[in-house]
Amino acid sequence: MSSRRPFKSSIDYVSLGNRLRAYRLGAGMQADEVARKLEVSRAVVYRMEKGEIVKIEMLERVAHMLDTSLASLLGVEIEYYSNAIGLFERMRQLEQKSDRIFAHFEPVSLLLTTDNYLEHMRLMLLEASPGDAGPVLKEKEVDELIRLIAERKATFEQRKPHLISLVGLRELERFLHVGLVGRMDLPARTRKARQKAARAEVEHMAELMESEPLHVQIGLVDETMPASTFQAFTMGRKKAVAVSPFRLGELPNVRNGIATVTESSQALRMYENLISRLWRQAHRGKSGARRLRQLLAET
Repeated sequence: MSSRRPFKSSIDYVSLGNRLRAYRLGAGMQADEVARKLEVSRAVVYRMEKGEIVKIEMLERVAHMLDTSLASLLGVEIEYYSNAIGLFERMRQLEQKSDRIFAHFEPVSLLLTTDNYLEHMRLMLLEASPGDAGPVLKEKEVDELIRLIAERKATFEQRKPHLISLVGLRELERFLHVGLVGRMDLPARTRKARQKAARAEVEHMAELMESEPLHVQIGLVDETMPASTFQAFTMGRKKAVAVSPFRLGELPNVRNGIATVTESSQALRMYENLISRLWRQAHRGKSGARRLRQLLAET
């Protein structure tokens, strides 16, 4: 009788399917369109996205069609996302499994914003336009982004993983001055209303710091924060980090830049060291809330 152990593939097909879905959404493609180009049924595409085993030849075709690499689909190198829809879908997948999340997203983690924030975010994204060239995003794209963010917020509120959010005080000060706007040439009355909406978000943050819920910690950093935002995920024994040029605060950018997701031990170690250093010097808890109240009074 053979003593050999049964073969077990080293490929995580479920994660592969998740990445495939994220890249497909980032490319703005429906499952029907992918199926048509691959000359397979829509059911085959859905099965691939659910993690069913797929031939390498098929994966190569999918990678070429979605403008990525086979290595990125397999998760053996950095994943690249050229717009926020693909990145946010991938972040949704990672957050769904996370026990702990470290976040630095301007002006504050989207997971901690009020319910009203998404309404203003939709307006901001539709407003952000390059002059007479028309809107940067189509309404359908905006709605997809808002849907993804709403789903991420709902999952966070239901699962309540431990979230540590790092926020730059200088970035918050700019946020309060500018307000929740997609561009600067808005009527004065609109600008004033959006500044009021920005104040409501900062007040909400102060309330969270005062109440100190068990699963949320916020640290205010009194120095310039990194230009790229990031979010680190701990999922049991697995870890990953997403680095993003996209921002959803005032004057949002969701199209220009390249975001990355990686499980590289070197990248994780460097970001964990950065997070630890920033956290040690941050204003936290009730003293941090007082610092926010002071900022609100001065602005």
